[in-house]
Amino acid sequence: MSEEASLLLPFETYEENAVNIGTQQKSADMARFIDTVRDDGLYLLDVNMTDSRIRTTADFLNKFEAPRIMVVSARQYGQRPARKFAEAVGAHSAVGRFIPGSLTNPALRSYVEPDILFVTDPAADQQALKEAVNTGLPVVGIVDANNNLRNVDIAVPANNKGRRSLALIYWLLAREVLKVRGETTDEDWAAAQDVEDWQSTF
Repeated sequence: MSEEASLLLPFETYEENAVNIGTQQKSADMARFIDTVRDDGLYLLDVNMTDSRIRTTADFLNKFEAPRIMVVSARQYGQRPARKFAEAVGAHSAVGRFIPGSLTNPALRSYVEPDILFVTDPAADQQALKEAVNTGLPVVGIVDANNNLRNVDIAVPANNKGRRSLALIYWLLAREVLKVRGETTDEDWAAAQDVEDWQSTF
């Protein structure tokens, strides 16, 4: 009970938004983030670890100037939440198809020089991830049960395919980043930002 009481959100909220619902495949990298496996073969992620990593990520992101943070999402359901997150914290976003060379080719109009990359899914965002690795950028990623973590420096274990899950993770992460900065409180954020508004409209 004490463990649950210390969560950023009630355990039920994570569950209701399917944050802990993983995939039917589990990578070796993700074994430590798995809580249990359901009868239907779906791996369930450990919500306590998700919650803890959101705090860690918020602290880490605040070590960088906001405009130098780049968040990407090729996944449809992650595009609106990623964009809303970037708007809320003052970061840069690139959603939809990532243009190859955006992190490595100064001749491109899409070229940017961030100090850190945030990926919605290391698999779906592999082009951006590869370029970040080539340029030596640290990488934060939302990672599901089947993800490979080889090039991810800070992993946030969560369902990175679901509409409600991605909205909640990005909404909560934006809140925590701004709380660390002293720019919002739980109450103010909830009043100003309805998590349902962060869900993809696709």
